[in-house]
Amino acid sequence: MATYAGSHPPRTGDIAGTLRLLAYLAIAVALIVLDHRGGWLAQIRARSELVVQPLWWLAGAPARIGDAVRDNTSTRAQLADENHVLRNALLISGARLSRLQAAAAENARLRGLLGAGQRGGLDVQLAPILDVDLDPTRQRLILDSGSRDGVQVGQTVIDAGGLLGQIIGVTAGTATVLLITDPDHAVPVVVARTGVRLVAYGKGRGDRLELANIPLSSDIQVGDRIVTSGLGGRFPAGFAVGTVMSLQPDDSRAFLVGQLKPAAQLDRGRDVLLLRNRAAPLPPPPPAVIGDLPSVANPPVPEPAAVAHPASSAPPRSRATSMPSSADRPARPAPGRTP
Repeated sequence: MATYAGSHPPRTGDIAGTLRLLAYLAIAVALIVLDHRGGWLAQIRARSELVVQPLWWLAGAPARIGDAVRDNTSTRAQLADENHVLRNALLISGARLSRLQAAAAENARLRGLLGAGQRGGLDVQLAPILDVDLDPTRQRLILDSGSRDGVQVGQTVIDAGGLLGQIIGVTAGTATVLLITDPDHAVPVVVARTGVRLVAYGKGRGDRLELANIPLSSDIQVGDRIVTSGLGGRFPAGFAVGTVMSLQPDDSRAFLVGQLKPAAQLDRGRDVLLLRNRAAPLPPPPPAVIGDLPSVANPPVPEPAAVAHPASSAPPRSRATSMPSSADRPARPAPGRTP
């Protein structure tokens, strides 16, 4: 056999490697054909995945733990920030709601005040309260209105419920109100139901007035409404003063003493009404009948000069009142004669 120059005969190792490669290829082709027809290799792969799945989970655990820690940290910080923002918003909303409720209550009181003036056809002036002095020996209000606003000494002060008091002092920017509950104040009143004339005295308490020296024969009952009588010209007639809460004999057992609940809200509100028009007072109550003769109504008399602080020559019970003195009262007509 002829040989070529520079060529080498095939080695036995190369032939064996080629044969192994061909065998592997044949086995691979056979496996592909069998898997295509029977699908048994897919089942083997699925079972193999079940076997190695715990290993995959264990290999991915550190990454999952790191992600969870990072998410929890960011979520906690985010929740803390949101909680802080929501808490501040809640506080602000609560403060706004409180202010709105206070404004609504104040608007309701103002509507009541203005409605009271409109219903009575009164010429009134709205005055804000600047300061309150409710000491048992001194019942005063300081108003944020004075002479430059047209306020004058002697003006009647009311609210939506009834009579509050009267102006006793005025400066350029403020005015002082003597409340009807002051121990030095007295108001001529009348029982709306029967027309019995009495005097209501202050007791230094914001929730009580006193009716003193009520005759035992007077027709007065618990629950009767007490209004101003208009005597003395200080207060117009017909303004509510209070309601009779109780009646009991005094120490001498000759008269009754009544306790009144004031009609005005003396301890509430931020504004009051000052009465300016006295030309059209409410109609006076009917005269009380004693026996067969009607009692004679006292004619109006000028206002006393000292209202808040009576002079030393005043009667023993020194109170600010609009009751006329005995010297100003007309003489009672003799029986059987008409005035």
